[in-house]
Amino acid sequence: MRHVLILGGTAEARQLAGRLVRRRDLAITLSLAGRTAVPAEQPVPVRIGGFGGPDGLAAYLMAQQIELVIDATHPYAAVMSAHAAEAAARSKVRLLALRRPPWTAIDGDLWIEAGTIGDAVRALGAAPRRAFLALGRKEVDAFAAAPQHDYLIRSVDPIDPPLRVPRARYVIGRGPFGEADDRALMARHQTNVVVAKNSGGEATYGKIAAARSLGIEVVMLRRPVLPAVTAVETVQDAVGWLDHELPPITERGV
Repeated sequence: MRHVLILGGTAEARQLAGRLVRRRDLAITLSLAGRTAVPAEQPVPVRIGGFGGPDGLAAYLMAQQIELVIDATHPYAAVMSAHAAEAAARSKVRLLALRRPPWTAIDGDLWIEAGTIGDAVRALGAAPRRAFLALGRKEVDAFAAAPQHDYLIRSVDPIDPPLRVPRARYVIGRGPFGEADDRALMARHQTNVVVAKNSGGEATYGKIAAARSLGIEVVMLRRPVLPAVTAVETVQDAVGWLDHELPPITERGV
């Protein structure tokens, strides 16, 4: 058996694990950071929690005799991606990144690009607005610096403690989110600006399409710079790359 470690947390990681589990010559482990209280069900054994930085990850790769690491973390998990690149190089383990392409603005989109979460907060301006925050829990706290706005906050798990502002409403949900549902949500809450990460993919694109149809601005948090490693954009491409680099071992009759 050849051991493959998938660094997950995305739908693509789960889909890739489901594809690779069919190969009897591979032992797949899916690693999750553990930030979600109730993670989605996975098709392979799961390891939850951090590794202790690149040193801890390198030690894990060697101890578990990992032959390949697939970094299928979220496009904004820049620290984990950097640790994966360093640990793989140090351990002489092959590394493949599965990175979905970012969204690009089309006719009708009203995007304001922000380099940092602080820039996104400032982009809302001084006048009170009704902002839909479609961000992770880590980023939401920054908006306490702009308490003049009304916030609609959607997250997989409850925001605890709540955002320290006078007016905030919370929606708990796990994607995919369709355009019609997001348009209805934004109309119901009279949203006039959306703050989002450029996550790419279809699962959370509904809010972007809904903002376009409603003529609403989107403050788009720019993606971080990720390590320059071998990368593919789709699950199918990842499977094809792995089949080429680690071709299936065929059983021979006696």
